[in-house]
Amino acid sequence: MPTTRETILAALHARLSALPPTALRGDVLPERMPAAGLLIMRDGEPGEPEVTLSPLRYHYQHRAEIEAVVQGASREATFDTLCAYIGAAIAADRTLGGLCDWIEAEAPRPVDLPVEGAASLKAAVIPVMLHYSTADPLA
Repeated sequence: MPTTRETILAALHARLSALPPTALRGDVLPERMPAAGLLIMRDGEPGEPEVTLSPLRYHYQHRAEIEAVVQGASREATFDTLCAYIGAAIAADRTLGGLCDWIEAEAPRPVDLPVEGAASLKAAVIPVMLHYSTADPLA
């Protein structure tokens, strides 16, 4: 049986996988970049929970990350579209179907990455905060 944390991360990845760009989870950057761009979700860190008693609950602000990467002549527009897709997917259901209390993304900080013998990449890490509670830190 998957933990609450894994269930939420899998739901976020499923939501990203429904978008036009290719969405991977925990993978390395492939040699060929898809035309619509690439999203790589990193599980991130759950952080130190706040604890309440009676009933015992662990409240997490889990920081996952989405690496957004594009390449090509229209990479500025493609990157903007990619970020808009992510924002719309998160805004469509901020509880991931009731699995977590709240989900929100932070603004990306894009960088240009030169690639020898090819068009440069435009990439950014987009932090995503997942707010959820569990009855056990290992559940």
